[in-house]
Amino acid sequence: MNKERDWSVLASRVYEWLGFAVALSALHLSLTFMNVWPTLKVRAGDEFSVEVAVAVLSLVCVASWRRKTAEFRFHWLSGIWVLLVLGRYIDVTTRSLYGRDVNLYWDLRHVPKVGAMFTTVASVWETLLVVFAAIMVPVVIYLSAYWCFTRIFSVLRNVHIRRSLGVAASAICLLYVLDRVGVGSPLEAEFSDPVSIAGVEEVYEYIYEMTGAGVAALGPPQLLSSDFEHVQGADVVLVFMESYGAVSWEAEHLAADLAPSRSKFEEDVVETGRNVVSALVESTTFGGESWLAHISLLSGIEIRDDRANARLMAQDRDTLVKLFGRQGYRTVAIMPGHLQAWPEGAFYGFDEIYDHGKLDYEGPPFGWWSVTDQYALARVDSEEMEPKGVDPRFVVFTTLSTHAPFTPAPPYQPDWSRVLTDQPYDSESLDRAWSDWPDWFNLGPSYVKALGYAYQTFGGYLRFRAERDLVMILIGDHQPPALVSGEEASWNVPIHVVTNRQRLLEKLQDRHFVEGLDPRGPVVARMDTLLPILLEAFGNNAGISRASN
Repeated sequence: MNKERDWSVLASRVYEWLGFAVALSALHLSLTFMNVWPTLKVRAGDEFSVEVAVAVLSLVCVASWRRKTAEFRFHWLSGIWVLLVLGRYIDVTTRSLYGRDVNLYWDLRHVPKVGAMFTTVASVWETLLVVFAAIMVPVVIYLSAYWCFTRIFSVLRNVHIRRSLGVAASAICLLYVLDRVGVGSPLEAEFSDPVSIAGVEEVYEYIYEMTGAGVAALGPPQLLSSDFEHVQGADVVLVFMESYGAVSWEAEHLAADLAPSRSKFEEDVVETGRNVVSALVESTTFGGESWLAHISLLSGIEIRDDRANARLMAQDRDTLVKLFGRQGYRTVAIMPGHLQAWPEGAFYGFDEIYDHGKLDYEGPPFGWWSVTDQYALARVDSEEMEPKGVDPRFVVFTTLSTHAPFTPAPPYQPDWSRVLTDQPYDSESLDRAWSDWPDWFNLGPSYVKALGYAYQTFGGYLRFRAERDLVMILIGDHQPPALVSGEEASWNVPIHVVTNRQRLLEKLQDRHFVEGLDPRGPVVARMDTLLPILLEAFGNNAGISRASN
């Protein structure tokens, strides 16, 4: 009987210590995992987590004050752990796949739209799997965390173990503090970024906005100027090409696959009597939030987050659009991605905005927005630019067809007169396009197809309107998500200026633009600092000055 009892006690101790080791390891892994690029998967990290140390120290304190399991505290602690683990996953995944930090305050507003877009391009089974995971993952995390905390607490009945764990947890907390203040530690320990600190930063940012400090950070109002001598009389079309990043030129596998469509585009330029110069520009956003790049260029103010964007659009500021208007241009926006009214657009000063509703697309749908870039351009060309005896147009076009997940890419229709009909494509080409589904973990081929379509569209338009006095500016709004561009990619995007206005091209070459389509060479400007360069190229007496009160 004594032997059986001894074996039973030993087995119980082994089970208890094994459970403790598994629980502590699981908690550590849950807040130190890293993303496996370019997937949604994670891998174990090799850093320490100060939040795990704080949790263990909290259990030690509770065990010192109470000898019974504090289940109420376990429930609360497990609920908090769900938030921490999910926050860690969102943080590392967003950084890896999109190349930027998550901002819950603003990013959560886009979740319904992203979800709706996903259900459009994903299969039914993929959608059901995502819904199931959204329900079950928090439950599994909660139950797992609860088990871990009870296993750890069970060994804390021993005063020696309790003291040892308390000392170890306190030492990790001290090392973290030394690391953060820059003192360093003899162990050279590395720590994962605490998720809880991100929440504190969100509260700080909210207070920052409420105090009005954000508005002051934008700086004083500016006044744009240029006599537009080098573009006067020409239609100027500024195209923000969605997700057109420098990676499409720098990554060998992408550049090789895009070479034929780029060669054809250069032929379209040259054979219509035009020339092109190119350069690289640093965007103010990465992998998404295109509007930050748009407003930075059009206002000449560096805007990198939605807070600053909202603050700026609430003010009366000068923009490139308003400057064109003062020079006698009719200013038009093509915004097919706007499915609802856009009252904030009044900030820019457009005379007309062709949003999704006004474009009135009746052709076959492609992606979440349905409308194709070729149709949007053809529609505005027909309504605004082709009629004779009208003022020159300044058109700002934010494209959609190169938006992630980049598929299905629409077929290009060489017959532009057919583009505006309700049957713009033959059934064979339409079926071929619709049968192309995205590979979520290898979007490179889809990205190439989408960019190839963009080159065809704008090259085809140059041929369609070969006789027109035209200045076309093609600029990427941001790099594609890191799923395509890779980890630690730059924020650089190409810009191409196509025209037969030789003086305009020469002025840009003076500012380090290079002849041809390849944007080789150093970055010439940031998105906001590109505006004065364009103003100087457009004409004389150009620049940005402080507006008088």
